[in-house]
Amino acid sequence: MKFMQLRNATSIIEYAGRRFLIDPVLADKGAYPPFAGTVNAHLRNPLVDLPVPVEILCEVDAVIVTHTHLDHWDEDAEKLLPKGLPLFAQNEKDAAKFRSAGFLRVTVLTGETTFEGITLSKTQGQHGSDETMAKLGDRLGEVCGVVLRHPDEKTLYLAGDTVWNRHVAESLQKYAPEVIVVNCGDAQIIGCGSIIMGKRDVMEVCQAAPDATIIASHMEAMNHAVLTRKELRDYLEGNGMMRRVLVPEDGETCVL
Repeated sequence: MKFMQLRNATSIIEYAGRRFLIDPVLADKGAYPPFAGTVNAHLRNPLVDLPVPVEILCEVDAVIVTHTHLDHWDEDAEKLLPKGLPLFAQNEKDAAKFRSAGFLRVTVLTGETTFEGITLSKTQGQHGSDETMAKLGDRLGEVCGVVLRHPDEKTLYLAGDTVWNRHVAESLQKYAPEVIVVNCGDAQIIGCGSIIMGKRDVMEVCQAAPDATIIASHMEAMNHAVLTRKELRDYLEGNGMMRRVLVPEDGETCVL
């Protein structure tokens, strides 16, 4: 298994001989305005360029999109990705969006979706606290995670855009993943707080899955994310968890 961190939540996972492109955002640096109502509103998104040519990202076997917020799916992905690529969506609403854009092989994830001998299991998440969802649930919407399983590979859990909560705890208990990817840039909406994991959420995952390797993603690429890689590494080092958590730079590949 290999995990290549690209930018924000965009990554490539090599798993059981297949390459999955996760949450592709392919626009150039600064192509989009900042997210409304968030911190660092003077910065345009994405904050950084992709570390590899877009052509490389099209050389995959399938695409997984956990949800269609602009930092997980953009117009450039819609235009540039081959329309014949298998594309996995979290629900029928997102699937309809992909089909209307011309994608021909769209599948809605379930608890037991299969692809080339790999089992893909949709998991639940929550894009903020209960209080945040009560205020902004319509804007933040539905999100998902995905568990990948194959007899020849470790079980991999992509938690997606979620804070630490019962959904994540239940997924850890149900699937006992050996590798966990967490979106942990601590994205903030003013007046509502975190809408994805921060450093303390990462610690909760470490404690709930003591035998797993954890990969930190979704960092230092969008205006609303406030947790830096250095701050996370320092926090983990201070709490004796650095050996268990990988914090890859953009363009870095983790071999697992």
